[in-house]
Amino acid sequence: MHIDIWSDIACPWCFLGLTRFATALARFEHADQVEVRLRSFQLDPGLPESFDGTEVDYLAATKGIGVDVARRMTAQVAAAAAPDGVAYDFDSVQVANSRRAHRLLHHARQCDPSGRVAWNLELALFRAHFNEGMSIAEPGILVGLAASQGLDPGPALAALDSRLLDEAVAKDIALATSMGIRGVPAFVLAEKYVLSGAQPVAAFEAALARVWGELHPGVQRLVGVPGGLDSPGQVGNC
Repeated sequence: MHIDIWSDIACPWCFLGLTRFATALARFEHADQVEVRLRSFQLDPGLPESFDGTEVDYLAATKGIGVDVARRMTAQVAAAAAPDGVAYDFDSVQVANSRRAHRLLHHARQCDPSGRVAWNLELALFRAHFNEGMSIAEPGILVGLAASQGLDPGPALAALDSRLLDEAVAKDIALATSMGIRGVPAFVLAEKYVLSGAQPVAAFEAALARVWGELHPGVQRLVGVPGGLDSPGQVGNC
């Protein structure tokens, strides 16, 4: 079963949504037969490389709301994520354009077609952005995160401003638009069913079971061990 996930590194709900999805997939008895592909999306493609202000300042400015309202929005996200073990430090977030990070994720997928390196790198990017106060537009930080996942720093640096990888990012965004996806996270199961938002773990579990059952009527699992997205990927010459 194929699952495509559209997300943006700058999206706190995406961090939570991918975490909950990973929990559901780890419990799914056919997890070793599920192929996950991360897709790029940008909530604010026109954002400068960096924004002079906090996440609350950015939300207030772009959404036309008061700072107090924006602060309540971030508190709502933090409260929703806490039971899942996902923490945010919105005061330390460096608001930045996520385009380079998306190019790097496409590079990771090229290096490891299984997608595990890209998955682990995306989680590392989320933590860097929302927990550690790092800029997801800064080349040195991005290359360091890539190296932490086993990627060669040289090709990773070249990937950050690669025209070909940028075209791949643009294609992902265009595909999302053609499918009617306007917000993220968005999970597309078997190229047919769309599950939007940071759904509860139980909702992801139910969706996995339902779609699997539709694709494999009457088939029972007899052998095999469920896999997981947090296992190390196999990096080629990257």
